[in-house]
Parts: sequence; C-alpha cells; structure tokens
Amino acid sequence: MRTGLIAKKLGMTRIFKDDGTHVPVTVLHLDQVQVVDTRTQERDGYTAIQLGWGKAKVKNVTDPNKGHYARVKVEPKMRLVEFRVAPDALLESGQILTAAHFVVGQKVDVCGVTKGKGFAGAMKRWNFRGLEASHGVSVSHRSHGSTGNRQDPGKTFKNKKMAGHLGVDRVTTLNVEIAGIDVDKGLIMIRGAVPGSKGEFVRVRDAIKKVRPAEAPYPASISAASSPVDVKPAQPQETV
Repeated sequence: MRTGLIAKKLGMTRIFKDDGTHVPVTVLHLDQVQVVDTRTQERDGYTAIQLGWGKAKVKNVTDPNKGHYARVKVEPKMRLVEFRVAPDALLESGQILTAAHFVVGQKVDVCGVTKGKGFAGAMKRWNFRGLEASHGVSVSHRSHGSTGNRQDPGKTFKNKKMAGHLGVDRVTTLNVEIAGIDVDKGLIMIRGAVPGSKGEFVRVRDAIKKVRPAEAPYPASISAASSPVDVKPAQPQETV
C-alpha cells in the first residue's frame, strides 16, 4: 500500500481521443505536493505519510505548526493530509510528488467534501416521490408524508429520513479512471465527476477494490527537484 495524493479541484472540461470522441473529465491540480513528516511503527504505532499542498504565508500559520515545519525543515503548507502506507513505502521529508504517481487508465478512489445545499426537503434530499398531485391532496405535494406509527410506539424513530441539512458530507467515489495526466503542469484528469466544489481539496489514492497497475511507480513518483529515492516498479497487488 503506497501513499495517495492531495489535489485541488479546478473544475470540469473534456479531452479528445485519437478517434475524435470526447471524454468529460475533472481537472485536479498538484502544487508542490511535498512529504512533510512520516509516522513510524516504533514511534507512533502505525506507518503513514503526512503530505502538504501549496505554500502558506508564515503569518497565517499557527505557532505549533511553525515549530512542526521548522523541525522537519519544510516550508509551511496550505493543507495537510495523512495517508496510511506500508512500512516499505515510507518516504523522506522534503520529497516532492508528481502527477506521474498515477498512470493513464488506472482506477483510483477520490475522497472529498460534497457541495453544501443548505436546508432541503425530502424529495431533494432523499429522492422521495412526494404525495399525489390530485385525489384530495392540497398544499402538501412535496411533503414526505407520515413519519411514524400510532400510539405504539408513539414516537418518530431516530434516523428517519426527513427534510434537513443536505451536503457538506465526506464522500469517497470508488473506481474512477485516470483519463490523462500532465506532469509539467501538475494536472490529473479524472473521467467523470468527483465530490466537491471548485477550489476544494480532494484525496486521490489507489483503488482498494482494483489491482494497482505494474507501471505505477513504487513507493511513489518523486520529482527530480527533491532528494532521490529508490523507485522500483510496483508488483500487482491482490484484489480485495
């Protein structure tokens, strides 16, 4: 199990294939995705990699984080995430990951926070059919109907699907396809839509329900601008 990447969602567009057909894609941007720190089994009880995206102004960084960045000798980052990895997939602080971490055609899982819709009715929130358009129904065409039983149990059970807040949920979309990459510009193009609005950060990792391609670099694709690392071709992993 190797690390994933943190990226910023720029929006959607389309790319054209050689035969003239087009593919709708979501464009994700990598901006100085750098290894900030590592978690080891001996020190922390588990193995993981902490990644940072972009650069943050020092005045916008909290004092504890200033000390953290000073200890690992990495410039402050706008966003930090952590990925669990195998012990042999640990990286060194300061190494920069590139879009070549994934290959075209690979299946990945994308995790993000969905768009906020505010207070929504049952039809929009839960896809209820609503009440009849006639036959005596008036005013309540888009209501959700009954919410309970009679005197027994005499209450509405918890977790009943009703009107309420919609969106701003952490959602993981499984098995989406990498349609293209641009290493120079730090772009990853994913076929179809992914959770989140424009400007939000998403996590991209190898699909847990598919075999990782043998062409994908292991433990990661490291930029030449960072310190070198022993990158070897990955061995296909077992399906889950």
